[in-house]
Amino acid sequence: MHPLDRPFWTALNTRQSHLARWNPERMAARIDPDYGPFANAAPGHNAALADLLTGPEDEIWLVEPGEVSAPGLIAKLTAPLVQMVSQDPPPEADFTGIVPLDETHADQMAALAIATKPGPWGPKTRLYGQFYGLFDGERLIAMAGERARPGDGWAEVSGVCTDPDYRGRGLARRLILRVMAGLAERGDRAYLHSWAGNAGAIALYEQLGFAIRRPMVASVLTLG
Repeated sequence: MHPLDRPFWTALNTRQSHLARWNPERMAARIDPDYGPFANAAPGHNAALADLLTGPEDEIWLVEPGEVSAPGLIAKLTAPLVQMVSQDPPPEADFTGIVPLDETHADQMAALAIATKPGPWGPKTRLYGQFYGLFDGERLIAMAGERARPGDGWAEVSGVCTDPDYRGRGLARRLILRVMAGLAERGDRAYLHSWAGNAGAIALYEQLGFAIRRPMVASVLTLG
């Protein structure tokens, strides 16, 4: 099995095992909830996913080649994705004004993520890896970073978002390229996920050297 076929399962068993929160039998794991809701189970052990949920308001997200179901759980959302991988070294780009983000930017990062909804965002999501941002004065107007690291040589570009007042200026493009350059410097190849119906985003990623690897499905599960 390719490490990207079940990226979060691979990540929680390899480079991000320190973030894993396991069920008692170690048949299912989720990322520390402060980082996000992503989870997976060992093949044939989806029933163990229910052990990961703390109550009726809790949810787990699974990114798999197909829909995921489990006894005692209901699907709050099922949506098609495409998984895309970079094909070549990232093209050169102008990184002028791009700032590495740190804990001093945490509140602005959370506010931008909540406003633009690039994906699940928790108190520690920014700590998955290095995020970069662009500012207008003191105001964070766009950012991008990384999330899952499923095995050696792969890292996921994530958290890409731009303030609605600043869209259409190519900010996301520049930030994605900055993230890709950072990943390449440490020997990682970039990949990402996009909602299958987001033709504009997919076209942008293709311009940046990504190609669709395979369809995937996002399943959001809660206690039934």
